Amino acid sequence: MALKKLLFGAVFLGAGAQAQAAEPFVVEDIQVQGLQRVALGAALTYIPIQIGDEIDSALVAQTIRELYASAHFDDIEILRDDGTLIIRVTERPTISSVSFEGNSDLDDDQLSDSLRNSGIAVGEQLDRTMISEIESGLEEFYQSVGKYNANVSVTVINLPRNRVELRFNFVEGAAAEVKQINFIGNHSFSREELLREFELRDTLPWWNFFGRRQYQQQQLGGDIESLESFYRNRGYARFRIDSVQVSMTPEKDGIYITLNLDEGDQYEVKEVNVIGDLRGHDSFIESVAQSAEGRRYNASYMTGIEEAVKGYLGRFGYAYPEVRTVPDINDDDLTVDLNFIVELGNRAYVRRINFEGNSATKDEVLRREMRQLEGAWLNQQQVETSRARLERLGYFATVDVETVRVPGEDDQVDLVYRVEEQPSGSIQAGIGYGGFSGLSLNAGISQENFFGTGNSAAINLNTNRFQRDAQLSYSNNYFTDDGIALGGNIFYRDFDGSRANLSQYNQRSYGIASNLSFPINEFQRISFGAGYTNTGISQFQQIDQITNFLARYADAENPESSVNFRTYDLNLGWQRVTLNRGVFPTAGTQNSVNLKVTTPNSDLQYFKLNYRFRYYHPIDNDHRFVFLTRLNLGYGNGYGSTNGVDNTLPFWENFYGGGQDSLRGFETNRVGPRGIIRQPTFVQGPPDANGNPTRIALGPEFDTYQVAQFRGVGGNAIANASLELIVPTPFAGEDAARAVRTSLFVDVGTVWDTEFNFDSYRNLRNVGQQELWDYSDPSNYQASYGVSVQWLSPMGALTFSLGFPIKSLDPDVEERFNFNLGTTF
Repeated sequence: MALKKLLFGAVFLGAGAQAQAAEPFVVEDIQVQGLQRVALGAALTYIPIQIGDEIDSALVAQTIRELYASAHFDDIEILRDDGTLIIRVTERPTISSVSFEGNSDLDDDQLSDSLRNSGIAVGEQLDRTMISEIESGLEEFYQSVGKYNANVSVTVINLPRNRVELRFNFVEGAAAEVKQINFIGNHSFSREELLREFELRDTLPWWNFFGRRQYQQQQLGGDIESLESFYRNRGYARFRIDSVQVSMTPEKDGIYITLNLDEGDQYEVKEVNVIGDLRGHDSFIESVAQSAEGRRYNASYMTGIEEAVKGYLGRFGYAYPEVRTVPDINDDDLTVDLNFIVELGNRAYVRRINFEGNSATKDEVLRREMRQLEGAWLNQQQVETSRARLERLGYFATVDVETVRVPGEDDQVDLVYRVEEQPSGSIQAGIGYGGFSGLSLNAGISQENFFGTGNSAAINLNTNRFQRDAQLSYSNNYFTDDGIALGGNIFYRDFDGSRANLSQYNQRSYGIASNLSFPINEFQRISFGAGYTNTGISQFQQIDQITNFLARYADAENPESSVNFRTYDLNLGWQRVTLNRGVFPTAGTQNSVNLKVTTPNSDLQYFKLNYRFRYYHPIDNDHRFVFLTRLNLGYGNGYGSTNGVDNTLPFWENFYGGGQDSLRGFETNRVGPRGIIRQPTFVQGPPDANGNPTRIALGPEFDTYQVAQFRGVGGNAIANASLELIVPTPFAGEDAARAVRTSLFVDVGTVWDTEFNFDSYRNLRNVGQQELWDYSDPSNYQASYGVSVQWLSPMGALTFSLGFPIKSLDPDVEERFNFNLGTTF
C-alpha cells in the first residue's frame, strides 16, 4: 500500500533533520522497519508513543531525539500510512576490527584502552560522531609532546552484514626541539643557574648520548613550577612570572621559549603565630612552627613544617588535620609574618582494616603484620609501620594504604591495604652453563610464601661441576602468635674442592639443624639454633694447611686415609632490619651478627663469628638514585687442644673471597691464601741390606715449597666492603624498576689466616712460579670497580657483573665478567 503522507524525515545522525507540517492523527498501529541486531521490544522502549495516542510534529520530533539518544541508530525516518506510524531505522554498524599503522610513540595496547573508554572497540556499535573527536584528540596529544606536524586519520571500511573495519593511520613526524630558552628580568641568578631547575633543555652536554631536547607542553608547566619554587625557597616572596612566550619556527620543528621574570626582593621571617584549637598539643606544634623565625623566607621549609605537624597529629587519631600557612608580607622592612592555621578536625578510630590484591596470600598473613589495630585510635605512624612490614616480607611488588572515611560517621575510618603480589616461589628443572659453575643441572621446589601461609618451604636437588647437594627445609615465621619463628632443615652434600678453585679434597657431609627466633622489638630479632653434622674428608692433596690440620686426627699408620668428624653446634644470632622493602630496598639498614660454636663433645672444637651490614641511602625524593654501603666481617678459630696441639678452624669452614658476593672482578674463591705444597729435600744414602739405593731426607730447613697457583685454601678471617650507586636502568621503563636494578660499584676485600706462620717458609726455596706473601697480614687487600645488573627473572634472581681490578695481587685470578643465580639483594 502506498504511503499517504511523510510526517518527519531524519538523515544521517539527524544533522539535516527537516520537519514538515502535518495534521495530528490518532495512532492505530506502530511498525518499526530495518531492525537487525536491536530487538523490537528494546526499540519500542525508546518510542514515547503508544497506540491510541494523538500525535503531532512535536511528539514525532521527541521520538526522533530519544531514538538517537539510544545510540543504536544512524538514520531514522518516520512516515504515516493512514492510522499506521512507520518508523524506518538504519542501525549503527558493528565494529569488526580496529588496526593501527604508523604509531611508534603510542603502542597498540595504549590506543586500544583509550579507544575502549570512548566506546570504540571490537563488537561495539560505531558512533560516527566520535571519529572526528578522536582524530582531534590524538593530534592534540602529539602537539603536547612537540609533534606539531602529526596527522591522524581514520578510514571506515564497510563490510557485509552492517559491519565496519576501522583503520587508524598515523603520520607522527619529528618532534620539535627546544632551540633556545631565554630569561628576562633575572638579576640575582644567572641563566645557567635557572636552567638547572628545568627538565627541558636547549643544549645537551657531549656525554649525554640519550638526552633529548624535545619540547613538551606539560613539561614546561612543571619547569615553571620548579622555577617558582626555586625563587620562593630563597626568600623571594613576591616573585612572579609576568609572561611566558612560546614561539615556533615556520617549519614547526623548533621552539623558542621566553620567560619574563619579576624577582622582587628577599624577605626574612620576623614572627610566627599558630592559630587554632590545639587541644593540648601546643608545645610541640608551636616549637616546630617557631623554628622558622629569623630564617630567610623559604616556601619548602614551611611545607615541611606543615607536614611535620600533620604527621604528629596523625599519631593521635586526627585522620584529616588541616595545616595552612598564611604569610603576611611587610614590604617596608622586607619581612614576613607567618600564620600557621591548624584545624585538627575530629579524632577518628579505625573501624575495619581491609586487604585487596592478595589472591594467593591469606589475609591472616597480612593481618599479623599490622601494628595499627582495629577499634583503636588511628595512628599514622603505626599505619606506615604496618605498610613497611608488608613491604619487607618480599611477597609483594607494591604495597599501598588508603584511609577511607566511613559514610555517615565523622569519627571512624577504614584502612585499605592494596598489595600487588609477586612470585615468591618456583618449580623448575633446567640445564645451564656458567662461567664459574660450568655445566649445571638443577631441579627443585621452593616457596617463600608456602600456600599463602607466609611460611617458607623448599626441596632442592642441585648438581654442578664441583658439588651435588639435596636439602629439605621449612620455616614457620609465626610459630606462635607473638612472632616466634621456628625452622629446620635436613641436608646432604658432596663437594669437590679442586673444581671450586680450592685445594684438592673431597667432602661428604649430611646433617640436621633447627632454629628458634624471637622478636625483641619492631626491628630486632634474636635467634637460637642447634645442629648436627657428619663430615667426611678424603682424597686430599698434600697441601700444608690441610695436612697440618688433619695430622692430629688422621690414622698414624695411614695418614692419607679418609677422616670423619661428628660435630654438634649451637648458634646465636641477632638481626636488626629497617629496610623499606624485602626485595630491592631503597632505604634503611640491615645489621646481623651470627655466632656458631661446636660443643666440647664434638670431634672438632671451633667457633665462627660473622657480622653483615647494609645501608641504603636515597639521594633523591623518588629513590631512583641510592647509595648502598655493604660491610662483611668474619672471624673463626678453634678452642682447646687435641693431642697437645691447639685446635684451629677446619679448613672447609674457612672464609673465601672473590666473586659475586664478596669481590667482583676476581674469580670466586680465588682471593686470599693459597695452598702451599711443601716437599723435603733428599740426598743419596748408603745402600740397604739388598744393595738397593736409598734416600735420606735432610732437615726441614732444607725443604722446598711451591704455591698452588690455582688452589685457594681460604682463611679464618675476612673483611669486605662495598660502595654502590644504584641508578635507573638504561632503556628500562618505570614498570621494570621493581624487576631490574643497575648499580656502579667499588669493592674492597681481604681474606687472611691469623694462624699462618710466614716465618716457617721465609728461608725455604720457592721452586714454583707463584710468589708467596704473608697470609696472616690483613693489609693484603684487593679492590675493583665496575657495573652490576640484577634481574628478578622467572627462574630466580640473576646477577651480572662487569668488574675491573683497581689493586690486584695476582693477575691470574682476575675475572672481568661473572654471573650468579641466587639472592643478592
